[in-house]
Amino acid sequence: MADDLQDIVDDLAERLQRSVAIDDPSIRLLAASRHFGDEDGIRVSSVLNRSIDADVREKILAQGIAQWTSPGRVLAPVAGARPRLCTPVRCAGLLLGYLWLIDSDTPLGEQHRELAREAAKRAGVVLYRRLVVHERTKARHEAILWELVSSDRAIRSQAVEDLRAEQLFPAGSMRFQVLGVRHPALDGVTAPQHAALEAAVGDACDPPAQGSASAGCSLMAANKSRAWLLFARREPPSRKELDAICARLVARFDRLTGDGGQLVFGAGGVVDHVEHVVDSYRQAFLAARAARLVPSLGPIAQWGRLGPYELLLQMPADDLITASHTPALDALEREAGPRGLVTTLETFLDNAGDVARTAQELSIHRATLYHRLKRIEQLTGCALSRGEDRLTLHLGLKMRALAAGYRTESTAASTDGGPPRIRSVS
Repeated sequence: MADDLQDIVDDLAERLQRSVAIDDPSIRLLAASRHFGDEDGIRVSSVLNRSIDADVREKILAQGIAQWTSPGRVLAPVAGARPRLCTPVRCAGLLLGYLWLIDSDTPLGEQHRELAREAAKRAGVVLYRRLVVHERTKARHEAILWELVSSDRAIRSQAVEDLRAEQLFPAGSMRFQVLGVRHPALDGVTAPQHAALEAAVGDACDPPAQGSASAGCSLMAANKSRAWLLFARREPPSRKELDAICARLVARFDRLTGDGGQLVFGAGGVVDHVEHVVDSYRQAFLAARAARLVPSLGPIAQWGRLGPYELLLQMPADDLITASHTPALDALEREAGPRGLVTTLETFLDNAGDVARTAQELSIHRATLYHRLKRIEQLTGCALSRGEDRLTLHLGLKMRALAAGYRTESTAASTDGGPPRIRSVS
């Protein structure tokens, strides 16, 4: 199939004696002819890197070429670059790419445009066939992934066999990790947002987003309320690589919807067997929930680094809200009035009772801190020198943070027209 596309490019290039290329809708190179002495910096970069710089791509797309139905002239937004004849590649009403001819000193006439149209039409048929095959394969793999994280053990076992039959993973020992993505609208996400999220995750799944740190592959799945990537690598993605993938995903989603900053991410733990991917999946979405409910943890929360939240998130939401009403903390808030004492207590406990560090973070004198701690003990009836009392207060504070997030989430759902509800994460 790639040879068919390459044949179309080479044939047109030889007939016109000009450099020809075909890109996908994101202006990533699919096929290119040999040079005819008309190449410029953009052409060379595209051939070498299979893509062009993001800012150049955005400026080209800003010229409205995605809406074109016939050839048109594009001014390249780079000094010294030649203009192009851009012919949209379409089939069955879908934009599948662009065919490019570099405009040299001899202007391109109507005959050139007609030949470009014919080549683009042939390329459209090839790319449409490729799209159909790709979508069928993607749908099959996505269905297997959802079965891989099913609550039914028998279904999960069959999914493992199906994945092995598909031979998706390189031979040898693999390690697996799930990256979960949530949108704040949860089940209320609109159809365009759902499509945008799926497209953004698909782009993040592409090889350019993965880097070349270790051999492996990435698979994706998405439904109306969540999307996720499964990394299968000899070595799991580094935090730096996860950050880069999430940044790429957010940027793509933002370009499509304008609210990429609303996405939150959760990285599950690394597992050594595909049978245990379900564990990483559950952890990933618990971590994503933590990033939503406790913004200080996000936007990328990683399982294994969430401290007590890893235990608390596994409690049913209603039970956690009820348990968050710790008598000692209720008394502190009731009697202390201002938020200052609660913040002082949480900072002190987060720093494991380190007075110097706590005073520094709060920008107060140690004597002031000691005075506040004494007042906290009086109001709560707890002794901060006792480990059991510290644990009670610390867990209470973390539960209250999650409970506040659950309540906000429930209120938002009610405001959007749905019934107020608190949901647990499975």
